Parts: sequence; C-alpha cells; structure tokens
Amino acid sequence: MTRLTSVAGAFAAHVIAARLQAEGIRVKLRGAVDSPYQFTVGDMGRVDVFVAEADMGDARVVLLIDEVDATLDLPPQKEAPTGANRRALWVLVTLVLLAAVPATDLML
Repeated sequence: MTRLTSVAGAFAAHVIAARLQAEGIRVKLRGAVDSPYQFTVGDMGRVDVFVAEADMGDARVVLLIDEVDATLDLPPQKEAPTGANRRALWVLVTLVLLAAVPATDLML
C-alpha cells in the first residue's frame, strides 16, 4: 500500500475512501480515524489514505475529477421575479417614496 494523500479529520478521510471504493479501488486509512478524540487540526488530526500501488494512477484520476467537478459547480441561478413579486416591489417602492415626501409638500 502506498500513501495517496493526507487529510485533516476522519470525516474527510471516510469521504475520500468511499469515493475510491465506489470506483473499485481498495483503500486503507491510518491515523486518527476512529479515535474518541476528534482532532481536525495539525498532526493529531491527520489521516493518511493508502491505496494499492497498482491503483495509484486510477486513484489520482478519481481525486482530480472530483476536484475539477467541485470547482466547476455553478451557483444556483436566481429566478426572475414573477408578476406578483414585481407588483409588490413597485408598491413597496411607491410607499417608501411617499413616506419620504413631507406632508406639507402634498398640501399645496
């Protein structure tokens, strides 16, 4: 087994292991995996992810694909306001503008 990467915390290590196992790659985790003390900072929380040497190239490709997919995820598009929302917005703007005009100016 060869070290593929190191991550901070058991959760991130289990996510990577599950992703690699879904592709048929055998994975071993070493470090603070199932410790009752859940450190996630520094060397105390480091978990090493090991894969078979023959699977190293495939494992690197899987991690690279996941990283590219995470980078290219677009934020959700905002919906255009519907007719009811647009009317409510105009009513609100009109009320704010009328409240800003002093009452003496309206009595002319």
